[in-house]
Amino acid sequence: MEKSLVTLDNGTTCSSWNYNGERLATGSVDGTLAIFDSIDPASSSFTCTSRSRVHGDSIVKVVWVPPEYGDAVGCICSDGTLSLWEEVVEDAQPLQWKPCKSFGSNSNKVLDVQFGVSPTSLKMVIAYSDGLVKVYELLDPLELKGWQLQAEFQNASDSVSTFGKALCLSASISWNPQRGESQQSSFVLGFHSETPQLNSAKVWEFDQDHQRWLPVAKLALPEDKGDKVFTTAWAPNIGRPYEVIAVATHKGIAIWHLGLNPDLDGRLSVERVALLSGHNGEVWQMEWDMSGMTLASTGGDGMVKLWQSNLNGVWHEQAALEPTP
Repeated sequence: MEKSLVTLDNGTTCSSWNYNGERLATGSVDGTLAIFDSIDPASSSFTCTSRSRVHGDSIVKVVWVPPEYGDAVGCICSDGTLSLWEEVVEDAQPLQWKPCKSFGSNSNKVLDVQFGVSPTSLKMVIAYSDGLVKVYELLDPLELKGWQLQAEFQNASDSVSTFGKALCLSASISWNPQRGESQQSSFVLGFHSETPQLNSAKVWEFDQDHQRWLPVAKLALPEDKGDKVFTTAWAPNIGRPYEVIAVATHKGIAIWHLGLNPDLDGRLSVERVALLSGHNGEVWQMEWDMSGMTLASTGGDGMVKLWQSNLNGVWHEQAALEPTP
């Protein structure tokens, strides 16, 4: 028998679970950030414990900050601004959600933001509507308001002067979820724009020796011709000799294998092992399970699909969930 876990507010536009699925953050069309918690440990139902007015415009995306840095979220609004909110205790007052930092500009909108934990600090990658990518580093792990710009570049391997000003409708960032002292920070990024050089998903890795970000792989075939990227998802790795990354375009969901050992030019080998189709329209979001073996996808058709590969490495649709009226 089906059981409802949570009842969302009318006008909810986006949602995001925290790292262990014990808290849910949602954004609404009126700019309200709501936090849902499971009050009773014996129950699987969630109750709204906080509502905060983030902005006058709609919230279009909510992203949790890694748990090592407290309970905090990043909220992207429809006007292209990004604000960070954290749960704090002040004197004898109960827990409250308060703003701690804002990002944005008059001309370029924030399209996506993701946080990644490096061996030295917390990093934040922001993709903008002009195709620009900015990487920030947290200066003090106890102060989420103190960020320093570490790098600024465009999602292209060639010179930025060759294609001028870009106009991007959306972007998708996914951090490599692996962590370790010897693990270099890396993420995959793709754009949805009219500039083919920016669109194709590229893997960026931080070069510790030269203190810069470098593109180490391009997840596209020559015939893809800069297809617009809808969303990306980097799978957890529990012992594979390669990484697995999913990239969704109008052709479907491509599953890529990314090599771990760079060649003499510092590039990583790539292989597209599957192209999955089944959604009617754009794929909006993809998420891997904790083992990196099952991929969930959803899109404009309202369907949720689960994908897996068999023992022979052949990917197939495992399940399809239809929306309830």
